[in-house]
Amino acid sequence: MAVQTVTGAIPTEALGRTLMHEHLFVAYPGATFDPLAKFDRVEFINEAVRRLVELRTEHGVRSFVDPCPIELGRDVAMMKEVSEKSGVYIVCTTGFYYEGGGLPVYWRARTVDEIAELYVREITHGIGGTGVKAGALKVSSGADVITEHEKKFLAAACIAHTATGAPIITHTTGGSAGPEQQTLFAASNVAAHRCLIGHCCDNPDPAYHRRIVAAGSYIGFDQIGYASLQRDEVRANNISKLVRDGFRAQIIMSQDRYCGLLGKLLRQFRPEELAIVEELRSKSPPYSYPFTYIFREFLPMLRARGVAQEDIVSILEDNPRRFFAGQPVPEPRANLSLPPRATAAR
Repeated sequence: MAVQTVTGAIPTEALGRTLMHEHLFVAYPGATFDPLAKFDRVEFINEAVRRLVELRTEHGVRSFVDPCPIELGRDVAMMKEVSEKSGVYIVCTTGFYYEGGGLPVYWRARTVDEIAELYVREITHGIGGTGVKAGALKVSSGADVITEHEKKFLAAACIAHTATGAPIITHTTGGSAGPEQQTLFAASNVAAHRCLIGHCCDNPDPAYHRRIVAAGSYIGFDQIGYASLQRDEVRANNISKLVRDGFRAQIIMSQDRYCGLLGKLLRQFRPEELAIVEELRSKSPPYSYPFTYIFREFLPMLRARGVAQEDIVSILEDNPRRFFAGQPVPEPRANLSLPPRATAAR
């Protein structure tokens, strides 16, 4: 099996250590009209290359999946240049954001088949005139309830998946509606293991996580470091519980961080949140949070809870490879060597 990167197809075995949900550049709809929003493309590319080289040389990262929605500033030519200069494989996606944060009015007016046609074209022929092909599909839903518009775009992704075999990576809002996404995928005969249900780590409830993995999908603990959404201590507790219960093979870890942002984020931040942002930015000016946080700060939390290095390596290397290869996930096997205290609140 092969996976499509922005520089061409590679064997899934070549993926190596993979961060499955990160972003190079983000621009929310309307940011280009902000006269105060500045962006230096050359400076950004240099910084992005520096960061990916750091990931590759210091932490062994070989691949970086950027599931940027089409309307959030996706720039695949820039991704390709960064990949070529850094030596890190980058996988991009086709698909739109959720209704409250995106879904351009033009595409809302299109039929399911028209949307699916776009997705298939970006996977099989390339994105615009770049020649860069998408390696996965992006599906998004808002908080709690999947809207009718969102269902239409999800249905289009299912059609495109059936036509191309490209796997599906989802966005959920606030760690909600993941099971509802799974139900809709199943109704369209999309196998659960071809879907990665994203941002589940924002939900603190282990029962929610258990519903996702029991249904057979990969589960995204992929907003690691976002203290405004959930404490990392809770994320670490819940990962250790999933490992102990035998679901290591379905866990995906990543951070959903970006290197460059045009303008401002969608919401106003509280003063305590801004303080955290400014502290992190001060360590890596003039850009955002470093991509290395997961290795320097979060993995030690897992080890402190009894999660073995073997488990961590398998989560970061075996699981992404199996996901892109389309191979079924192994049957759950409880890891009784992980002490029960590892899942206790801290």
